[in-house]
Amino acid sequence: MLHYLKKYIPEPILTVYHFVLAKLAVAVYRAPANDMIVIGVTGTNGKSSTVNFIAQLLTELGEKVGYTSTAGFNIAGEDIINTMKMTMPGRFALQALLRRMVKAGCTYAIVETSSQGILQSRHLGINYDAAVFTNLTPEHIEAHGGFENYKKAKGRLFAHLSARKRKTVSGRQIPKLIIVNADDEHASYFASFTADRKVYFTWSDARPDLTGSRDSCLRARELNSDEAGTNAVINDVPTRLNLPAQFQRLNALAAIATVEALGFSLTDVVAAAETLRGVAGRYEQLAAGQPFSVIIDYAHEPYALKALLAGIKSSGATRIIGVHGSAGGGRDVVKRPQLGKLAATDEAVVIVTNEDPYDDNPVVIMEQIADGARASGKVDGQDLFVVEDRQLAIDRAIAMAQPGDAVVITGKGSEVAMTVAGGRQIPWNDKDAALKALSKIGYTSP
Repeated sequence: MLHYLKKYIPEPILTVYHFVLAKLAVAVYRAPANDMIVIGVTGTNGKSSTVNFIAQLLTELGEKVGYTSTAGFNIAGEDIINTMKMTMPGRFALQALLRRMVKAGCTYAIVETSSQGILQSRHLGINYDAAVFTNLTPEHIEAHGGFENYKKAKGRLFAHLSARKRKTVSGRQIPKLIIVNADDEHASYFASFTADRKVYFTWSDARPDLTGSRDSCLRARELNSDEAGTNAVINDVPTRLNLPAQFQRLNALAAIATVEALGFSLTDVVAAAETLRGVAGRYEQLAAGQPFSVIIDYAHEPYALKALLAGIKSSGATRIIGVHGSAGGGRDVVKRPQLGKLAATDEAVVIVTNEDPYDDNPVVIMEQIADGARASGKVDGQDLFVVEDRQLAIDRAIAMAQPGDAVVITGKGSEVAMTVAGGRQIPWNDKDAALKALSKIGYTSP
């Protein structure tokens, strides 16, 4: 009921409502963020992977860590499934998780911080010590009323970081840090906020504009790569990143830059990076003995899908067979034909299916995606199929695959539910569905 009432409440009143709830949650849980070093990760794509990679690095370096992300929560090594369908939990849920991290003895907390969460003041109860910017592309534009508003919402995390006092943790005063992807065209905006130190990271040769003596840059240079990963040099320190896709390596570099900025030796951090493993539902490759690739990924907007398909193409796949959908609830309607067009450009076969329709008509959503594919030359019944049942869509894609092909299933990643009309959640998992489809054609070995 409250969800529907909010549609009719004036924005100023909603702002006060969110602010009051944020402050109340902090009081109830006794400001747990003040007892840990807190890292906020924001951007359009790669946030969950970057959060996870930071946690992996810190853990490898002997630290006790907790994190919250779209892909899941973790408290001192204990995985918790994110069933909330939210990148950033609500104020009370988030503060409760942070308090649990303190009780578990965590020194570091990493919070995937979304623009939607910022608009609802979920960040206000957190004194962040570091803010990380991954990248910025158009997403949730309808909700923000334009791209500039979307960018400024992300920027509020950095302004919040700058405005809060330095804290002391374990007898050490913690500096304010900003870590920025120098390869993104909006890097200068996010680097413009005040901090004790700013660290840029880049995979390109173009040197970012470093404006002060406290600024530094981590530059990665690829030496050679194969299907399993890449050999690279990061500021003259050699490493092996066992991550198959380039966008994964960029997220890993963001994590390396963040942990180095926190005061760890770059040599130690880079050595720890050689143990990094992929994140569930993010370029997750399934192996059941089949002679073709099956990849699960969260990619749900054009930039992410483009990067994902580029990674799969570079792996040498004979054909790509894609299974795609798009969320409802009035979210980013403009991206739907764009997704279809991108898929049609790089994929031999496009299969459009249901994802998270919310209260929207799933058929309408699917046809909007399919229209983009049709406009790029795909033909219904030949190399374009619209299959509403997601299991049947995945079954068809896997049944069509030949040796050397790659089946890519996007939009949900590691999520465990599909949201339909009335906010009802139906249990669902793409990995389970894909393994079920593989078993139907005789592939069941791990």
